[in-house]
Amino acid sequence: MFKLLTENWALKLLSLVFALILWFFVMGERKLERSYAVPLEMKNMPEGMMVANDVPSVVEVRISGPRTLLVNLHSEDMRILVDLKGLDVGLTSFKRLEERLNIPAPLKVTRLSPSYVDVKLSRITVKTVRVKPVLVGRPAQGYWVEKVRTNPESIQVEGAEDELDALQQVETAPLNIENAGSTLVEVVPVDYRGKFSRLKTPQNVEVEITIGQRPGEL
Repeated sequence: MFKLLTENWALKLLSLVFALILWFFVMGERKLERSYAVPLEMKNMPEGMMVANDVPSVVEVRISGPRTLLVNLHSEDMRILVDLKGLDVGLTSFKRLEERLNIPAPLKVTRLSPSYVDVKLSRITVKTVRVKPVLVGRPAQGYWVEKVRTNPESIQVEGAEDELDALQQVETAPLNIENAGSTLVEVVPVDYRGKFSRLKTPQNVEVEITIGQRPGEL
């Protein structure tokens, strides 16, 4: 053991002196403060669940410290990780985000915006809802809309259970029947803009609008 401590003692002493000089240089130099846009990432999403609220993808972080360290620190070298492992359905607040940021010891976080994030988890579910055709305009004089049929009559929507609970139907893009005097058949997209859900399939439906002549107009 003594041999290990005394072997190459000159080189070890030189290394120690160099480390001390570097430490005094870093600690004694002029300090700065800079802002960084640090990515916020979530990991370990529980199976069968999804995030059902708006969570920022970037956190504005203000860091102060020695100039030498700050000029070599870049946003892409940092990230804030939020671990969702073991979480259940509902809202969870993640505070003290600065503790999730790995930066060298002489550097200090002076401000974060936001300083915390709320993550709402919801079960992923699939719901079948009816398709409601949207008609604009009026048929030609003496004609009326006898019947409207869609194919398929219903479609599936997939997404956050909380959002789908209130969903009863989806609408098509507007169909113009202005001055129509005969039956119309059109393929139109379903106009659905769910925030935390999406159309599973299909995204287009066929709409048949039966236009008939009013009694007495024959």
